[in-house]
Amino acid sequence: MPITGTTRVFLILGDPVEQVRAPEVFNHVFRRHGIDAVLVPAQVAAADLPGFVRHVFKARNIDGLWLAIPHKAPMVDLLDECDRAGRIAGAVNAVRRGPDGRIEGALFDGAGFVKALDHLGIAARGRNALVVGVGGGGVAVAAALAERGVRRLDLFDTAPGRAAAVAQRLRVEFGTDARARDDADPVGFDLVVNASPRGLKPDDPPPVDAARLHAGAAVVDIVMKNQPTALLRACHARGITAFPGFEMLVQQVPEYLSFFGYDNIARAITADASELRALIEAA
Repeated sequence: MPITGTTRVFLILGDPVEQVRAPEVFNHVFRRHGIDAVLVPAQVAAADLPGFVRHVFKARNIDGLWLAIPHKAPMVDLLDECDRAGRIAGAVNAVRRGPDGRIEGALFDGAGFVKALDHLGIAARGRNALVVGVGGGGVAVAAALAERGVRRLDLFDTAPGRAAAVAQRLRVEFGTDARARDDADPVGFDLVVNASPRGLKPDDPPPVDAARLHAGAAVVDIVMKNQPTALLRACHARGITAFPGFEMLVQQVPEYLSFFGYDNIARAITADASELRALIEAA
């Protein structure tokens, strides 16, 4: 794709960044729809994030940022404005410079996740759900499930105190029966979500023991690298309904495009995401 002096630049920040799928997806969308823009990965260490963000928007052709691990939660403290989903979850995955120069953030992981459940025919309301990993992406998934009306929502995270803090926020915000767990045992749950980094490496063990899932459970592993992950392979071997995170990414694309001002293209993809879905699932 041609890059010139008129090209609008977006960055996706992470550490690491080799796992991110957004550049291949959005650069395809930009090219396909004739948008003079490019999304470029940038590896930024956690300690460098405040200084980087403070200076990056001084470049007037840089219009926005995508956020990946580990920046979704720390970014909130650097914003002038934050949408409701980001405020509840304490994390954002998109940042733009407003017309007045204020830095505005939004979170689309949760919206993308529940829209993916709808597409896959998995009802959330009334289920007992377990979310493993409540970092930036996991907390968004948990908040979206709480908003959708799950019966019970258990959270597990290896970071001390993180799951308990998220559960408390969800109880206050939604009145959800949200609880922190000391383990990731999936017994008793009919919806299990892996939102942890477990699975990013090919030799990672499954984040939950698929042998302890009941036959009617649904599993979503939002990790998109090394698919199918060990968790999905174990689920498929038992005939358990299990999906990767590809559809979650598909469903987020229109949200990002609207946030950054490309409403017409967002509507077109919402109406027909088949090309985009094929691109993401084939990679």
